[in-house]
Amino acid sequence: MSQKQKILIVDDDENISELITLYLTKECFETRSVHDGQEAVIAFDEFQPDLILLDLMLPGMDGYQVCREIRTRSKVPIIMLSAKCEVFDKVLGLELGADDYIEKPFDNKELVARVKAVLRRFANANDQSNNDDLKIVEFPGLSVNLSNYSVTYRDKKIDMPPKELELLYFLCASANQVFTREQLLENIWGYDYLGDTRTVDVHVKRLREKIKDTPDWRLATVWGIGYKFETR
Repeated sequence: MSQKQKILIVDDDENISELITLYLTKECFETRSVHDGQEAVIAFDEFQPDLILLDLMLPGMDGYQVCREIRTRSKVPIIMLSAKCEVFDKVLGLELGADDYIEKPFDNKELVARVKAVLRRFANANDQSNNDDLKIVEFPGLSVNLSNYSVTYRDKKIDMPPKELELLYFLCASANQVFTREQLLENIWGYDYLGDTRTVDVHVKRLREKIKDTPDWRLATVWGIGYKFETR
């Protein structure tokens, strides 16, 4: 029998935590619930979850801080939960390294579907990184290695969440080809991804903060269409 995948639930509302636990237990996941940010960081080290469901509004250390702390030590998938519906909150969560964002109140079937989708994407990424065939693209001053999930820019290693790196690799591997936001969503996040095209814009923005244009290449916006990695 295969080992159950573990989900850490972080929400200060115990009723919501119990409902999520019920949904996920029925789907054969192992769960643990905690109710504040500091507990979440401790539980992450002890429980070693395969995925974290993380509420934004927590007492003490909020969800943003928890996400930032966990991202310093792990690439484990994080889905943020929040009653907030402002675009800013969603964008900030994604910028800090969250893999998805679900607004409360949510449908239990949607929650389970998103958990499974994110876990599948993470597993596929790990399978790719364990492949013996090296997947590297190189340009002057830039090397993107999908085999070991590393990026070197101007002789320096750049820390980058998995989805940012996968997006950069995908664009670089098809240099000068224009992709729509929908195509990028399908190729990087999967056909079953339930997000929106704003997700692509957020990740491109983060890439541009870390990887600046050079005389040899740039990450270009094709207005009204999408993006391309343009070589000169």
